[in-house]
Amino acid sequence: MAGCVVITGGCGFLGAALAKRIAENGVSLPDGRFLDAPEIHLWDRPNTFVPALPNTSFHAIDIADRSAVLTAMPDDTVLIYHLAAIVSGQAEAGYDLGMQVNLGGTNAILEAAKTVVPGVPVIGTSSLAVYGCDATEPLTEATEIQPQNTYGVTKAMAELVMADYRRRGWVDARTLRLPTVTVRPGKPNAAASSFASAIIREPLRGMPAICPVDPDMALWVASPDAAVAALCHAQSVAKDDWPMFGAVNVPGLRVQVADMIAALRARAGDSTADLIEMKPDQRIIDIVGTWPTLFDTSLAKSLGFRGDMGLDMILDQAFLMK
Repeated sequence: MAGCVVITGGCGFLGAALAKRIAENGVSLPDGRFLDAPEIHLWDRPNTFVPALPNTSFHAIDIADRSAVLTAMPDDTVLIYHLAAIVSGQAEAGYDLGMQVNLGGTNAILEAAKTVVPGVPVIGTSSLAVYGCDATEPLTEATEIQPQNTYGVTKAMAELVMADYRRRGWVDARTLRLPTVTVRPGKPNAAASSFASAIIREPLRGMPAICPVDPDMALWVASPDAAVAALCHAQSVAKDDWPMFGAVNVPGLRVQVADMIAALRARAGDSTADLIEMKPDQRIIDIVGTWPTLFDTSLAKSLGFRGDMGLDMILDQAFLMK
């Protein structure tokens, strides 16, 4: 069947990987329909690198511009992935921009979907940053959210708006709270958690990396493959099976930074691991240190979500991209 899949932030590493998987494997919808060759629209900022994929087109759009988003929304859209966001460190440094994109962009996407293709599935991404560090672990979807940085606040607000559009039946809004995704390909970005990828990725390329946190700090992580698999699975769950609030904690792994470095040393040798410099950065510590590190993901697993089997799986992917 024909139909269009829109991916905002579609030229980022997750958006591009998701588009590639859909282009190769097709996509299942909550009502049981399967699209083997959907038209994929990648929405992102101007002058960004666009992946070359079949049945895929690029559209330069300001996601916070409600008029532009409404005009660009195809009337044959059958699925929307909303991945566009200002990352943690950037949102903390620029409050207005974080609000405009993370909350305003979500509002724009939901309103356009409601207007042009009411009832369409909208898969949004959130973060463990919606929780504070004072909650009792392991956390569940019922744990109170108390974000302690601007990024977490914007993501929590976007979750609430998504849930209200779902409650009203305007769109089939579903939110995935993703773990910290590591090891990300490419270069470091403005995310406070960017170091979690850099301390593996850069040394494997023979380049130095900085670890800005105490090695004893723990993180809740998932590999890029696991994150993309979660996104691909999210829309295949039957509408009535998805929880009414709409936010689901995606399975991840609790690992200490020291364990990541030790695993790198064991796999790549001392000379590689020695490229990591311990250099505390209080700005990073103040953000990442508020994020929880252990979740009960029973709900997600009951819906069919699966995570990485262990840290070795994450390192395997890192070695393939070096």
